[in-house]
Amino acid sequence: MTPVPVNPPDLPKPSGYSHGTLAGNTLHLGGQTALDANMQIVPGGIVEQFRQAFGNLLTTLREAGGRPEDLVSVTIYLTDIPDYQAHGKEIGKVWRELAGPVYPAMAGIGCTALWQPEAMIEILGVAVIPEERLVVPRP
Repeated sequence: MTPVPVNPPDLPKPSGYSHGTLAGNTLHLGGQTALDANMQIVPGGIVEQFRQAFGNLLTTLREAGGRPEDLVSVTIYLTDIPDYQAHGKEIGKVWRELAGPVYPAMAGIGCTALWQPEAMIEILGVAVIPEERLVVPRP
Protein backbone atom coordinates (compact mmCIF):
# COMPACT_ATOMS: atom_id res chain seq x y z
CA MET A 1 0.00 0.00 0.00
CA THR A 2 1.45 3.31 -1.11
CA PRO A 3 0.49 6.37 0.96
CA VAL A 4 -1.53 8.95 -1.00
CA PRO A 5 -1.39 12.70 -0.27
CA VAL A 6 -4.70 14.43 0.40
CA ASN A 7 -4.57 18.13 -0.40
CA PRO A 8 -7.98 19.82 -0.75
CA PRO A 9 -8.11 22.69 -3.25
CA ASP A 10 -9.94 24.80 -0.64
CA LEU A 11 -6.84 24.89 1.61
CA PRO A 12 -3.58 26.72 0.95
CA LYS A 13 -1.38 24.82 -1.52
CA PRO A 14 1.12 22.82 0.51
CA SER A 15 4.84 23.02 -0.13
CA GLY A 16 7.05 20.44 1.54
CA TYR A 17 4.16 18.72 3.34
CA SER A 18 0.66 17.30 2.77
CA HIS A 19 -2.54 18.31 4.53
CA GLY A 20 -3.24 14.61 4.91
CA THR A 21 -1.79 11.23 4.01
CA LEU A 22 -4.06 8.29 3.27
CA ALA A 23 -2.70 4.81 4.04
CA GLY A 24 -5.36 2.23 3.27
CA ASN A 25 -8.48 3.64 4.89
CA THR A 26 -6.54 5.46 7.63
CA LEU A 27 -6.13 9.18 7.08
CA HIS A 28 -3.31 10.92 8.96
CA LEU A 29 -4.29 14.57 9.16
CA GLY A 30 -1.37 16.98 9.13
CA GLY A 31 -1.21 19.78 11.66
CA GLN A 32 -3.56 22.65 10.84
CA THR A 33 -3.16 26.14 12.20
CA ALA A 34 -5.68 28.92 11.72
CA LEU A 35 -4.50 29.81 8.21
CA ASP A 36 -7.21 31.19 5.97
CA ALA A 37 -7.33 31.04 2.16
CA ASN A 38 -5.04 34.11 1.98
CA MET A 39 -2.35 32.34 4.04
CA GLN A 40 -3.04 34.60 7.02
CA ILE A 41 -3.75 33.51 10.59
CA VAL A 42 -7.30 34.58 11.41
CA PRO A 43 -7.54 37.37 13.98
CA GLY A 44 -9.66 37.42 17.10
CA GLY A 45 -8.20 35.02 19.62
CA ILE A 46 -8.21 31.36 20.52
CA VAL A 47 -11.88 30.61 19.76
CA GLU A 48 -11.63 32.00 16.23
CA GLN A 49 -8.30 30.25 15.70
CA PHE A 50 -9.79 26.97 16.93
CA ARG A 51 -12.71 27.34 14.50
CA GLN A 52 -10.38 27.93 11.54
CA ALA A 53 -7.82 25.24 12.43
CA PHE A 54 -10.44 22.58 13.16
CA GLY A 55 -12.36 23.59 10.03
CA ASN A 56 -9.17 23.15 7.99
CA LEU A 57 -8.68 19.68 9.48
CA LEU A 58 -12.29 18.73 8.67
CA THR A 59 -11.87 20.00 5.10
CA THR A 60 -9.03 17.53 4.60
CA LEU A 61 -11.08 14.77 6.23
CA ARG A 62 -14.03 15.42 3.88
CA GLU A 63 -11.72 15.40 0.84
CA ALA A 64 -11.09 11.69 1.50
CA GLY A 65 -14.77 10.90 2.13
CA GLY A 66 -14.49 11.16 5.89
CA ARG A 67 -16.82 12.58 8.49
CA PRO A 68 -16.12 13.89 11.99
CA GLU A 69 -17.29 10.60 13.50
CA ASP A 70 -14.39 8.89 11.67
CA LEU A 71 -11.84 10.73 13.83
CA VAL A 72 -10.12 8.33 16.21
CA SER A 73 -7.49 10.70 17.60
CA VAL A 74 -6.99 14.47 17.80
CA THR A 75 -3.96 16.27 19.20
CA ILE A 76 -4.13 20.00 19.95
CA TYR A 77 -0.93 22.00 20.38
CA LEU A 78 -1.40 25.25 22.30
CA THR A 79 0.85 28.21 23.01
CA ASP A 80 -1.35 29.28 25.94
CA ILE A 81 -3.16 26.48 27.77
CA PRO A 82 -4.83 28.78 30.35
CA ASP A 83 -6.34 30.87 27.52
CA TYR A 84 -7.74 27.71 25.89
CA GLN A 85 -9.13 26.54 29.24
CA ALA A 86 -10.70 29.94 29.91
CA HIS A 87 -12.59 29.66 26.60
CA GLY A 88 -13.38 25.95 26.91
CA LYS A 89 -17.17 26.35 26.79
CA GLU A 90 -17.00 28.48 23.64
CA ILE A 91 -14.54 26.08 22.01
CA GLY A 92 -16.77 23.14 22.94
CA LYS A 93 -19.69 24.91 21.27
CA VAL A 94 -17.63 25.38 18.09
CA TRP A 95 -16.62 21.69 18.20
CA ARG A 96 -20.27 20.58 18.44
CA GLU A 97 -21.26 22.99 15.65
CA LEU A 98 -18.58 21.61 13.30
CA ALA A 99 -18.38 17.95 14.38
CA GLY A 100 -21.44 17.18 16.45
CA PRO A 101 -21.29 15.33 19.77
CA VAL A 102 -18.41 13.07 18.66
CA TYR A 103 -15.28 13.04 20.79
CA PRO A 104 -12.30 10.88 19.79
CA ALA A 105 -9.25 10.21 21.92
CA MET A 106 -7.69 13.63 22.48
CA ALA A 107 -4.62 15.32 23.90
CA GLY A 108 -3.83 18.97 24.55
CA ILE A 109 -0.14 19.80 24.59
CA GLY A 110 1.44 23.09 25.58
CA CYS A 111 4.28 24.40 23.44
CA THR A 112 6.30 27.60 23.27
CA ALA A 113 5.66 28.41 19.60
CA LEU A 114 4.12 27.18 16.35
CA TRP A 115 5.26 27.53 12.73
CA GLN A 116 3.50 30.87 12.20
CA PRO A 117 4.45 33.24 15.07
CA GLU A 118 0.87 34.52 15.48
CA ALA A 119 -0.63 31.00 15.59
CA MET A 120 -1.99 30.02 19.00
CA ILE A 121 -3.19 26.53 18.09
CA GLU A 122 -2.35 23.63 15.79
CA ILE A 123 -4.56 20.56 15.44
CA LEU A 124 -3.69 17.20 13.95
CA GLY A 125 -5.55 13.94 13.90
CA VAL A 126 -6.10 10.43 12.64
CA ALA A 127 -9.30 9.11 11.08
CA VAL A 128 -10.40 5.67 9.94
CA ILE A 129 -12.81 6.05 7.03
CA PRO A 130 -15.20 3.19 6.18
CA GLU A 131 -14.39 1.64 2.79
CA GLU A 132 -17.86 2.47 1.40
CA ARG A 133 -17.21 6.23 1.83
CA LEU A 134 -13.49 6.31 1.14
CA VAL A 135 -12.37 8.62 -1.66
CA VAL A 136 -8.79 8.09 -2.79
CA PRO A 137 -7.48 11.26 -4.45
CA ARG A 138 -5.40 10.91 -7.57
CA PRO A 139 -1.79 11.73 -6.69
